[in-house]
Amino acid sequence: MATKRLERRLTTILAADVAGYTRLTSLDEEGTHLQLKEHLQALVDPKISEYRGHVVKNTGDGVLAEFSSVVDAVRCAIDVQHGMAERNASLPQDGRIEFRIGINVGDVIIDRGDIFGDGVNVAVRLEGIAEPGGICVSARVQEYVRGQVEIPFEDVGERRLKNIARPVRAYAIKIGAQASLASSSGIPAVPSVPRLSMVVLPFANLSGDPGQDYFVDGVTEDLTTELSRLAGSFVIAHNTAFTFKGKSVDVKRVARELGVRYVVEGSVRRSGDRVRITAQLNDTASGSHIWAEHYDRDLTDVFAVQDEITDAIVAAIEPQIYAAENFHSRRKPPSSVDAWDLVMRALSHHWRVTRPDSLAAQALLERAISIDPNYGQALALLATNHMFGVHLGWRDIATAAPVAEQAALAAIAADSEDAWAHTALGSVYFSTRRLDQSLAEFELALQLNPNFSLAQGYYALALCYSGRWEDAFAATQRAIRQSPRDPSSAIYYGVAAYAQFVGRNYQEAIALAREATRQRGDLTGAYRVLTVAAGMTGQIELAGTALQELRRTQPNISLAWIATQLPWKLDADREHYLEGFRRAGLE
Repeated sequence: MATKRLERRLTTILAADVAGYTRLTSLDEEGTHLQLKEHLQALVDPKISEYRGHVVKNTGDGVLAEFSSVVDAVRCAIDVQHGMAERNASLPQDGRIEFRIGINVGDVIIDRGDIFGDGVNVAVRLEGIAEPGGICVSARVQEYVRGQVEIPFEDVGERRLKNIARPVRAYAIKIGAQASLASSSGIPAVPSVPRLSMVVLPFANLSGDPGQDYFVDGVTEDLTTELSRLAGSFVIAHNTAFTFKGKSVDVKRVARELGVRYVVEGSVRRSGDRVRITAQLNDTASGSHIWAEHYDRDLTDVFAVQDEITDAIVAAIEPQIYAAENFHSRRKPPSSVDAWDLVMRALSHHWRVTRPDSLAAQALLERAISIDPNYGQALALLATNHMFGVHLGWRDIATAAPVAEQAALAAIAADSEDAWAHTALGSVYFSTRRLDQSLAEFELALQLNPNFSLAQGYYALALCYSGRWEDAFAATQRAIRQSPRDPSSAIYYGVAAYAQFVGRNYQEAIALAREATRQRGDLTGAYRVLTVAAGMTGQIELAGTALQELRRTQPNISLAWIATQLPWKLDADREHYLEGFRRAGLE
């Protein structure tokens, strides 16, 4: 009789328990139990759900949970500890319930809804060495989130953990009111966020007409782009910022979640040919509003108003940098406000990342270009839209690439300092196997706008196919850091997965590919990586499932297609990829 194979998966395990639970129950058994139950129901369980995890089981004095994303697990743990600190603030020290949290990434056995194995055991032991109110993570967790969650880690060295055969390198995460500091052991302060870091939240539409949302969103996006141009700045991408649209937000919490210091808020009221734009700059470190202004102008002056707001914000945050650089907008506005209006409508479709929206954006951009043939942003976005469709399988490269290349070159001729234009041209060069030229264009785009997450993602892809997997992985981490809630983040995770595959880090590739496919079930490239990584590790069942999903999203997949269509620079990388598919059963 054949032995049934146990189900396994790579996952992120979070273990939490109450520090000094025995002492607390000896003092007040019922009270402690009820207090713990309330904390779990009101804070811990909802946070786990919010960060897309699930509770495996309650452990009497704590909880065991798992997450498909390492970053989500860490962010959940930080939020839980912040929430507990607030809940305990008015209680005496000896009456507080304080959690210790351990987090690990590991391969686990799944059996009857529970999880087992060394991956779980390490998380539980890390929980045991965490300080009350603290978080302790394994080295693998620290490696995953480094550069994505801007918090200081303290290396506590290799630790011998009970019943774990090998030493485990552990890191403590410092949180709480002094989250920007390292431990109180004399280690110098480490800033938790970049000094010149900000997010522009979606401006409110006060026009009374939902049909004007695209216009308001366009003002917000343009302002984000202009602030991103400042050297030394860190600006959260608009795609992530727009996930807060229409929501009542706590600016301090938003800043903490995104790892920024400054939050820009505002509103737009459009009436006929007049527009009123209001903006406010919040310093979340001090809790103060450091600048606010409103502007009443003709619609034709909307670009000038955006420039004035940008200048005022930069001058308020960093007057020395502002004075030294003589900061001013370098964009070339369209000759017609109607053309700008059409581009803003197109952007609202483009960022939805669906095939119908891509076609709708193309039509709007072609109308904008017919009004203003030298409108660089419209030309660049048209080229990007075509190539985005190629990468996602919506468009044929043979017809899309020539149109995109012509539009991208025209965009650069119209405005050579437009990062969109160079990103679009880099994408064309990548898809047509001109990798060195592709890298040069992406690097130029990132010089013009270091905060352009889409350019970072494309740059990472070109680096992967050039054999520079470590540089590629670092670029994906920057892209995810700049836009952690981006609809395109699935693509960044997919590229990160491929980078790890090129580096022969197969389990890491599997974990990242799974995160990508969890975010987008139609992401062909991520299914390709999941298939080959599972094939190389001999996980035949997983490889078969991934290959089945790949055939669903890309029916024409074959070894011949892979060998001829993907733009590798190194023959060894192509053969490595093909070998993974052969082991997975592709012919």
